[in-house]
Amino acid sequence: MEGFGNYSFELVRRITKNHPEQSFVLFFDRAVDPKFEFPSNVQTVVLFPPTRHPLLWILWFEWSLKRALKKYRIDVLWSPDGFCSLRSSVPQIATIHDLNFEHYPKDLPWIVSRYFRFFFPKFAQKAKRILTVSHFSKADIVRTYGIPPEKISVIYNGIHDDFEQKSTAEIESTRANYSNGKPYFLFVGSLHPRKNVQRLVKAFSEFCKRNADVDLVIVGNAMWKQEIFQLAPETKNRVHFLGHLSTPQLSQVMGGAFALSYVPYFEGFGIPLVEAMRCGIPIVSANTTCLPEIAGDAAIYCDPFSVQGIAEQLHALTEDKTLHQQLAANALQRSRQFSWDLAAEEVWKELQ
Repeated sequence: MEGFGNYSFELVRRITKNHPEQSFVLFFDRAVDPKFEFPSNVQTVVLFPPTRHPLLWILWFEWSLKRALKKYRIDVLWSPDGFCSLRSSVPQIATIHDLNFEHYPKDLPWIVSRYFRFFFPKFAQKAKRILTVSHFSKADIVRTYGIPPEKISVIYNGIHDDFEQKSTAEIESTRANYSNGKPYFLFVGSLHPRKNVQRLVKAFSEFCKRNADVDLVIVGNAMWKQEIFQLAPETKNRVHFLGHLSTPQLSQVMGGAFALSYVPYFEGFGIPLVEAMRCGIPIVSANTTCLPEIAGDAAIYCDPFSVQGIAEQLHALTEDKTLHQQLAANALQRSRQFSWDLAAEEVWKELQ
């Protein structure tokens, strides 16, 4: 339930609840987790096979899903992660979040990269409408795939209701539990190469040479079984790996942070940015792709490929209290632009 999973769940649960007059069929590729509760106008269907490999993706979308769309008399298919059934005649809307695999294909296993780069141009052409999550991504899809701009709608992601400013007592308790009572920079996201965690950790090691008061907390699971980084001995006790957290846990960890340190070199939206904003947390962000569009004046920016540049911005926040306070105020103000309720309304208009 990171990234695309959260996006899908937050929107599907709102759309199905808000439109009891409609019937919805949700297609899964494995048993439905009991924690997913949907209203009575929703039918869940599990289609074989589980999509654990690109060859199985082809089989699932071009055989199993194609047949199911006909069997259940589906009027329109919405694919929240961009995949389409190329052989089906049912009208389809695809959410293409970003094209990172086109620009950094070596960040993925070879066969996954090959699949994405072969099929996603076809998906983009097949879809009747494309949704995406930032104006940066829209421009990238138009430029890379030659899609007419009028075919693409930008609908920003929202923020889970659990994210909010925390009390002093809550912040102190969270820091006692996760960072030995110290303030901390926070990274949230899958530990995928494009998230740039390696350089963030190297930058934090540089930061530690001048600052002993602020630690680093990392939340997220490793992707593709890749070794992300090795810690220098002097840094080990100041970097805290929490793995995957539930949303309530993550909201506490986010609300307890000194700042969010989020420096991916490619991003389509960056949900941790808006989660931090809702909590009133300042941000150190990369200056690339969509990130300035989303974070605006709630962040200070750095070159994600410069370890020294990242370290300098970490220092800037710790050494300038006025800057920290101003960014926190800007974050709360800017967070009002992002809402899952609003996003659900906009997606529904596209489905209609």
